Formats: sequence, structure tokens, C-alpha cells
Amino acid sequence: MPESTTDVTDDVMAAIGVAVETGRAGDRAGARDALERLWETIGADGDALHRCTVAHFLADLQDSVTDELAWDQRALAAITDLSDERARRYHDSLRVRAFLPSLRLNLADAHRRTGDAVEARRHLAAAVADLDALPDDGYGAMIRSGVARARQALDAGSTAPLTP
Repeated sequence: MPESTTDVTDDVMAAIGVAVETGRAGDRAGARDALERLWETIGADGDALHRCTVAHFLADLQDSVTDELAWDQRALAAITDLSDERARRYHDSLRVRAFLPSLRLNLADAHRRTGDAVEARRHLAAAVADLDALPDDGYGAMIRSGVARARQALDAGSTAPLTP
């Protein structure tokens, strides 16, 4: 997620960013631990932006596709409580509908890797339906490319992880 361009300081989103960078630097376990602590602090009824973001990034740090899928499902569940107004308080460019292609892509890919082609296709179709909400930038291109790669893998019957 981009850094805030609004006046609101969001310490939780900053902590999420630190944890994500920890993971990108190679310390997946440390990043996972930090995000799991944040998840506990936020709680099941906490801020929807925080829940969605933590779950989304935690999914990427799991060692099993089953655990990844569970976190992807939590991220999608949290987005139903998120409003555009809340998202824009963090960053004025954010819109909830633009989160959906990435969340659905992740669910489609996790279902594909578990061998559940029906659910994978359902989530992939939902991702495609919202691709027009993505910006025309590097992030949008990455998600569009991911959708295409997931579709190819699904059509080939592959359950192997996608390669970049």
C-alpha cells in the first residue's frame, strides 16, 4: 500500500509497513510474528483497513497453502466492512473496489494450488470483473499479469506455485 498523503497518522499501518519490509528483507518468520501480534491487537472487530491489510500480507508469509488460504479468506471478509471513506483517510487515492482484484487473485491462486479448480475459477472471474478499478500503473499491471498467469496455470491443471 502507498504511504499516506493525508493528514492522518496511522501507527498500525506504519507498523504493518515495517513488518512487510522485514519479510522482504528475508526475515519471513519475524515479519509473520510481527503481523500476527498486530492481528491480535486489532482484534476480530477492529478497524477493517487494518484487518484486511494484515491478513493480506500474512497470507503471503505462510508456509502452507492451507494457512495462506485462511488468511486470504480473512482479508476478503474484512473488506466487506471497509468503506471508501475509511480507506481514503489513510491514502486519498484508495478505493475499496480496487482492492478486490488482488484479494480475489490471491484466493483464486490458493484454491488452484489446493486443487479446487471450481473455487479458483469463481474467484478468478470475480478478479477479472473488477480489473477496471485498478490504476494504470505498475501495481495494476502486476495484478493484471498475475490474473493472466493464474488463468494459464489453472487452464493447464497446474497446482504448482506461480513463478514471477
